[in-house]
Amino acid sequence: MVSRIHSAVLNGLDVVATEVEVGFSRGVPGIAIVGLPDNAVKESRERLRLAIQNANFEYPQALKIVVNLSPADVRKEGAALDLPMAVGIVRNHLRLEGPAFSELLFYGELNLTGELSPVKGVLNIALFARRNGWRGIVIPWGNRQEAQFVAGIEIYALRSLAEVVDLAAHPERYAPLRACGARPAEPAAGDGDFAEIKGQYRAKRAMEIAAAGAHNVLMIGPPGAGKSMIARALPSILPAMSDDEVLETSLVYSAAGLLGERGGVVRRRPFRSPHHTISDVGISGGGKVPVPGEISLAHNGVLFLDEMPYFKRSALEVLRQPMEDGQITVSRSLTSATFPARFMLVGAMNPVADAGRGAAARLSKPLLDRIDLQLEVKKVKLDEITSPALAESSLAVRARVARAREIQERRFGGLKRRLFANAQMRNPEIRRFCPLDDEGERLLRRAAERFDLSARGYFRVLKVARTIADLQDAERIAPAHVQEALQYRALDNGRF
Repeated sequence: MVSRIHSAVLNGLDVVATEVEVGFSRGVPGIAIVGLPDNAVKESRERLRLAIQNANFEYPQALKIVVNLSPADVRKEGAALDLPMAVGIVRNHLRLEGPAFSELLFYGELNLTGELSPVKGVLNIALFARRNGWRGIVIPWGNRQEAQFVAGIEIYALRSLAEVVDLAAHPERYAPLRACGARPAEPAAGDGDFAEIKGQYRAKRAMEIAAAGAHNVLMIGPPGAGKSMIARALPSILPAMSDDEVLETSLVYSAAGLLGERGGVVRRRPFRSPHHTISDVGISGGGKVPVPGEISLAHNGVLFLDEMPYFKRSALEVLRQPMEDGQITVSRSLTSATFPARFMLVGAMNPVADAGRGAAARLSKPLLDRIDLQLEVKKVKLDEITSPALAESSLAVRARVARAREIQERRFGGLKRRLFANAQMRNPEIRRFCPLDDEGERLLRRAAERFDLSARGYFRVLKVARTIADLQDAERIAPAHVQEALQYRALDNGRF
């Protein structure tokens, strides 16, 4: 007899259906796992034997057990195949039958006591199962919150192998979890409120423009000027995520095994702030088993790089392609995985001289060209620091940002390529939506010649000017909008 149990494996954010076939034969007792298993799958052999015994099932000690993972040309990684392999062994040994074995998808890790441990990617697996017509999935109890996000499929979150086998044999004893769906997305709280930031009116204005158009920002200023404080308050003025953004971001965090700490799904825009010692792989993602890096964990949110010149040059250069494409493909010898990486980059640095060439010398020109707003942040005056008056609150700023985003959503609604903010425009959209009058054209041309703007820098000024016009609910870009946009090119203007 050969028992077949349905499961799946995760490759990046993609899911591949996997059939676990278990057969017994005469020969040297033991267990052989075939079908391109990695080391984690191979190491499950002893774990399976103890887990089955500690779940009070008889383990077929005198037989040779062959486990085939199909399709054989797909690499099987991680410990989430423990559960389907154990169920297949028990089913074959006890000769169990029932519709659950053909209608449910099994996914989970076992510990030595026969209990189920949480695994990565349950949200991805649940959506895959629903999309492909499975009646339900069986997962560890610890993953129940993220699975409950998915409606239209039966979710059985159980604590042990004994419960799983009992469910398969006596399904009438178990009721699936009720799907909760997604609660409304919440505005990001950030680590502060703009009302608490003394002075820095120009920097806060630049952050409002950046939030309205999803532009990248670089702040240059001395220590103690408040650069980190401003960056950490940025999420408080960003609009709440859409349903699509909640799902996209949650899939990334599920694949990284980080949804458990977020109560099921990600409802607030991420804010990631890695240390400057981070490796290239930590930034981009990857490893032997590809997992999302910081740029993907910041998807639909903010990636803050404090002391930006101290990051390894190679780690910074990794950012260039995702900043343009909104995704990154991680390739390894046996597999490749594509992760979304649409984020707002916020960098901060001190204007430290570097061999007489200024702070910009530590960052490559192609990277700087991809940063829309480059601004100087000066120290706050003592009178402003000691003033008891509060500045404009984040709530008021967020309302203007939300209105500007709504304008952009209507503008881009008829396009084939999905856009949600001005920063995502490419040259065809810029030519269509960012026309200048004669005066504005002359102003921008003079600035481009004087400051030697690259073509990319020229178009980024246009995108920022479009966002400034949107904040003022202006249909056309005026010369004043271009003039303000040019003020946020501190490095091009030669001030550092």
